[in-house]
Order: sequence, then C-alpha cells, then structure tokens
Amino acid sequence: MFLKIQFFFLILFLAATVATAIDPGSTLSASSTSNQTWSSPRGTFSLGFISVQPPTTPPSFIAAISYTGGDPVVWSAGHGAAVDSGGSLQFLSSGNLRLVNGSGSTVWESATAGATSAALEDSGNLVISNGTSTLWTSFDNPTDTLVQSQNFSVGKVLTSESYFFSLSGIGNLTLKWNNSIEYWTQGLNSSVNVSLESPVLSLTSIGLLELSDVNLGTPVLVAYSSDYDLNANVFRVLKLDNDGNLRIYSTNLGGGTSTVRWAAVANQCEVYAYCGNYGVCGYNDSSTVCGCPSENFEMVDPNNGRKGCRRKLSLDSCQGTATMLTLDHAVVLSYPPTTTSETFFIGLSACRTNCLSSSSACFASTSLSDGTGQCVLRSLDFVSGYQDPSLPSTSYFKVCPPLAPNPPPSSAGTVRERRSKVPAWVVVVVVLGTLFVLLALEGGLWMWCCRNNKRFGALSAQYALLEYASGAPVQFSYKELQQATKGFKEKLGAGGFGAVYRGTLVNKTVVAVKQLEGIEQGEKQFRMEVATISSTHHLNLVRLIGFCSEGRHRLLVYEFMKNGSLDNFLFQTENHSGKLLNWEYRYNIALGTARGITYLHEECRDCIVHCDIKPENILLDENYVSKVSDFGLAKLINPKDHRHRTLTSVRGTRGYLAPEWLANLPITSKSDVYSYGMVLLEIVSGRRNFDVSEETNRKKFSIWAYEEFERGNISAILDKRLAGQEVDMEQVRRAIQASFWCIQEQPSQRPTMSRVLQMLEGVTEVEKPPAPKSVMEGTVSGTSTYLSSNASAFSTLGVSPPGPSSTSSFQISGVSTFNSGRTPEKATSSLLQSDT
Repeated sequence: MFLKIQFFFLILFLAATVATAIDPGSTLSASSTSNQTWSSPRGTFSLGFISVQPPTTPPSFIAAISYTGGDPVVWSAGHGAAVDSGGSLQFLSSGNLRLVNGSGSTVWESATAGATSAALEDSGNLVISNGTSTLWTSFDNPTDTLVQSQNFSVGKVLTSESYFFSLSGIGNLTLKWNNSIEYWTQGLNSSVNVSLESPVLSLTSIGLLELSDVNLGTPVLVAYSSDYDLNANVFRVLKLDNDGNLRIYSTNLGGGTSTVRWAAVANQCEVYAYCGNYGVCGYNDSSTVCGCPSENFEMVDPNNGRKGCRRKLSLDSCQGTATMLTLDHAVVLSYPPTTTSETFFIGLSACRTNCLSSSSACFASTSLSDGTGQCVLRSLDFVSGYQDPSLPSTSYFKVCPPLAPNPPPSSAGTVRERRSKVPAWVVVVVVLGTLFVLLALEGGLWMWCCRNNKRFGALSAQYALLEYASGAPVQFSYKELQQATKGFKEKLGAGGFGAVYRGTLVNKTVVAVKQLEGIEQGEKQFRMEVATISSTHHLNLVRLIGFCSEGRHRLLVYEFMKNGSLDNFLFQTENHSGKLLNWEYRYNIALGTARGITYLHEECRDCIVHCDIKPENILLDENYVSKVSDFGLAKLINPKDHRHRTLTSVRGTRGYLAPEWLANLPITSKSDVYSYGMVLLEIVSGRRNFDVSEETNRKKFSIWAYEEFERGNISAILDKRLAGQEVDMEQVRRAIQASFWCIQEQPSQRPTMSRVLQMLEGVTEVEKPPAPKSVMEGTVSGTSTYLSSNASAFSTLGVSPPGPSSTSSFQISGVSTFNSGRTPEKATSSLLQSDT
C-alpha cells in the first residue's frame, strides 16, 4: 500500500514537471489568425502573441506566457517589448530564442546558443536546455510577475515601467522608483532575530507570501491573500503593476477575471511618481485622480494625467522674481534616505521662505502640521505630490508669477461646457428650467405633506445645521447603531464618559461606539461640539467617524483600534499579566502620544485641553501607533456646571489629576502636561504611579522613583520585564527626567507639550528636574483625595522648566477648550472626589 501511494505521488510530480518540447526552427507569428501558441502539457499556460492594451494604431503585440484564457500574463519577452504585426518569436536552430520585428531587427533574445530544446512546463516556467543542463528559464528571468511556488531570490528584479521590486540579502522587500527612490519596504518581524544567508521569497498555492532561508526553521509569513484558503481552489500571482504597486491577484482555476487580494501600498497616492513629474495625486470617491498643482502648469498629455505636468513658464525665465504657490492639505513625497531632500524643524512660514530664498536648488517644500514641526525641501526638479483634505500639511511649489491657482471643481465643469458644441443659452435655459421644476415640486410636497409635521421640521433643521457645520461627521440613527453593535453586546470597556462597544457598519467597517452619559446639552449645542471634535485630525488622534443624537441617546462612533488601550500592555492585573511591549515600541508610543497632545494644545484650529490623559485613553492600532482618544469630551459633560468644579463635575482619573484640579485654580494645558508625565513614568516602569508596595517603602511610586533617580539608579525604575532585552538607556533617562518635569506641583514649572516632545526627541537637552512634591495624601485604596497644606498656596514663581519658559495665556474653567480673554471662576468646593 505504501509503495502504491509513493507511485501515485511520483506520477503527480512527473505530470507537474513534464513539458511539451518546442523544436528548434519553430516560429510564432504575431499576425497569426489561428491563435498559434506553444502550450504546456495540460494547457494551463501558453506562450504566444497578445495585443498591447490599450490598443494602438497600427496594432502592436507582445510575446507572453499567460494563464488559461489569457489572464493573467506571467512573463513577457524583452520585458513587454512590443512588435508590429510582422513580428515573430523564433526558436532558432542555433539554440537562441529570439523576438524580431517585422523589419527583421532583433528586439530581444535569450542568448542560449547551443541549446537543443525548449519547453513550457505546467508550472508556467519556460525552460531552454542543451539536453544535459538547463541554460535559461523564465523563472530565473522574471519580468513583472511571480507565479505560485516560483522562487524569487536576491539579485532578481521585477520591473514595470519605472518601478522595481527586489529582495535584499537581509530579507527586506523593497519597491523603488527609477531604481533610486525607495518608497516602500517591509522586513522581517523584530521577533525574528536571525542573520540570513540566501533568502528566497515565494507565493504558495494557498495564498501565503513567505520568506525562506537555511537559517530559518520555518518560512516567515510576509503577507497573505485576503482569500487565503487551505483548499487552494484558485490560481494566484504576485505582480508589480505599472502604477508602482505590488499586488496579489487571484483567478478561478480554469481561467476568468483576476481580482486584487492584497496590495503592498494601501494608499495608491503614496506611490512615488504615480502622477508623474509635478503631478498631484488625489481621490474622487475611491478612484485616484491626477492633476497639476495650479494653472501655472499644464499636463504633458491631457488624455493621460499619469504622465505628469510641466511648467508653462520655466524658472530660468523669471530668475530672481520667483514666488511660492501654496497648496493646502498636500505633501511633496519624500522617502529617506535621499540626497534630493532636506528635512528641518522650522515653522510654516519659514518652510516657505527657506525654499524660495535657498541658495541651492529648491523646487518645492512641505511643512507638516502633525506636531513634528518638520519641513522638507525638495532639491530635485522632479516633484511627486499628494493632496487630501485629511492631510495635516501645507506644500509650496516654486513658480514664476503671477500665481494662477486651480479653479474650484465647479469651474472645471464650466470649462467643459464651453468646449461643448451646445450653445451656452441652451444650457442656461435647461438648467434654470430644471431648477424651477424641482423647486416647485419640493414646495408642493412641503405644503401638502409636511407643513404641519413637527418631526419632519425638526429633522430639516438638523440636516440644515449639518450642512453648514464645517467638517460635520456622519449622522447615524439609534437603530442603526443598535444593529451595528448587535444590541450593544460586545463591550470593549467603560470610562468616565460612558461605555464603549464594538460594532460593524453596513459597509463592513469595524468601529467603536461610545454611549455618552451625563449629557444635558441641547440638540444644536451638542451637534456643534461634535462638529468641532470631528474637524480635529492628526495621526496620533483617534478619528471620529460619526454620531447619534436621538431623543436622550447621545453616541459617538470612532475608528476601531485593533490593539486596544495602552494599559493592557503595561500593567499586570488579576485578569491579565500584561502583553509585553519592548522598549522601542514604548518609546514610539510615548512620542506619538506627545505629538497628539501637542496638536490638541498648539496646532489644531480649536485648541483643546483633554482633561483625562491616562493609559486607558491611549489606544494602539494594528501597528502599535498610539492614538489619543476621548479628547474634547469634557465640554460635553455637565455643561451647566462649567462655572464650578464640584464632586461630580471633575472628570479626571485618580492618580493622573493635576494638583490645580483640587486647589480651585484654573485648568490649562499644563494640567494635561501633568497627566502625561504620570503616563510617561508608567510607560517606563510598567506599573501604576499611585501603587505602593514594600519595594517602594510604602511610598507612591513617583516619589520613590525620584529618590532612585537622585541615586543614579535609573535601571531600578525601568520595567523589570524588560531585563535582558535591548534598551536604549539614554532614551530611558530622557523619558524619566521629562516625566519629573511634567509632574511638578506648580503649573508654571511644567514645560509645554511641544517642549516635552523636544526633550524626548533629543532636540532639547533635559536639565535635572527638582523633586516633585506630593500634594495629594491619603490612602491609595480610598476614593477621596485631600489637599495638603500648601495646595492652596500656588504661586506663579518658582523653578522654570528647561529651555525658554512658555506658559499658556489661555485659561479654562475646568472644561476642554481654550477661550482667550475669559477669567475662570473659582470652585466652591475644596474637597473633591475623582472619577475612577
């Protein structure tokens, strides 16, 4: 029985590798009307001529190996070199496989003199040999596609127009434009700490893209097809498309239409040079659109925006009088390391001016408003742009005056109308007539059906408000959110503002739905506050998708964060032991959180004080990028109590509240700085700051930690679970010192969040902080917090934070937004109980 099974698998193996011989002297003609091809034994693949798409005049053809039915194409002679209808593919008696044009000129050849046979295998591999050894194979000379189980090793390259895909000796996959600008890379997971000898990439029949090496015990998964299936009932390829993106395509066995199942670059506009030189990429619904920065440029090919733009007037002709064109919500793509771009940390106007007055060539610049303060100057006269309303950046393009910004979209329609042969007066009459009829119908329906319907009138007012509210989010009904959350079944967590539930929208988007509690605002005010929150966009802030305001129901719909909140990764509790984050992840989370809070305080249109910074409100996406949640919500809670902070109106969390919350003093952005300092210390230590133990001599951890810092014992503060791992102790030192500056008793002693960010990034040298005082005393397990004797004696004098002192000129009365010129009233209570 065992021998029979072995024989069966041997037959299958031979069937998969056997090939139909192509005799020397055989020729395929591009003009053949009988679809002449060289096929694999089972007809799975065929080699023949196919028409170039889109069709050309006169017709042109490429010699290619394609799957059953002609889709997908898996290899082409001469990397898709086209020939005319008189062209042919010849397997010469000399052993060379040659592609010639109708004139007889050689377009491509295999350089396999001495070969005696050629064959196309059922694997899709074209093999040329001399009877004893293989001289050339299509698998070893790929064009733009890899088929299932085709090995892709170091030195091989997939090319498509100006784009290149390769595998490095250390296992990195890279996409490059012009073989110089690396715009995408993916390497081994940090947990795979192995030196590779000869890595090989392959696509398995079940849809896994794997990396193998002799030093790897098992192949490492790099990516997988969305239709990954152990039954393997489809044919898949990995293809580098001419738009610069690397994709996995699936086709039903036996042929059919290929479907994209994975893409390396999720945002097509981030592919370098996708829209050509000076082309600006954007989106129209889900489709990409290529345009020019302004009417100072014109398209190279009006029928193909991907060929880029050119200046109507060269910079040489306006030397000394050039100016900068401003393009909002746009970036000039730049991928380090590159010698054609420079990065600085300067302001918005300086970024524009530096490029304009630069002694060296500067053709464009981008100023990022994401909290980093980065300015990128482009010194190569090839600029690839991306514009989207969500981008927190402004770009500048050097042009000759006068500036000619692009017209609004409506004007573009007018241009097309002028090009039409239809007389203008006809268009005007038709449009006005149509509008008149529609208005008459709407008015009639209103008069007869809805005039006395109060519910309809209220809804009309709501939609009118949304129409005029800039950046208003999507409105959901309560029933829709009930269905999306399956009756609020899967609870993700709960906080001071309400419980959060997992939901799935109709379009399959996974979201987090927060049921707000304690909302007493009116309909209009609630909508306006939600509109303000939704207009706040930053990489390190959780995005608000929509809301529900129906009766007493107030709900907010946020993007879903796959990895949950930071506390799940820091602290060991009875429910879980804490998912361990290495130091690199922790430090990046600290930086990202600081950038998000900096944006809230100093850079967004309506600056916001969070009022409840804590690990539970720092969420992590699938890449462990930190995003601050619940910002702006403090103003939605108990608005009637905004004049007094009472026992129920304090929405902070024990252990993170700044002393001024408890001392009848104004709440400013420095209160968030205090809370962030507490979180930063917890990121370093992996334990709650208000915990006490025998190890800390029954002292609050923050106080004990400062004493260890004074002794120079930084390693004692660091999370013990990181012992044995690679940790940058200089970063640890900076983080600890920055945290102690943040938790100073007096707000004037604390740095601004932008200064804290500079400390962490190493831009500013961190001076030794003074000892933070314990202004909150009492038992840790209790819920009441008492003021120490000096809590009410706050002074604006004292030790200044490192670097230039920068205190906020705005003050708030315990809520979330800055209001210039307002004087907060003092609270009446001196004994407060915080939310837990």
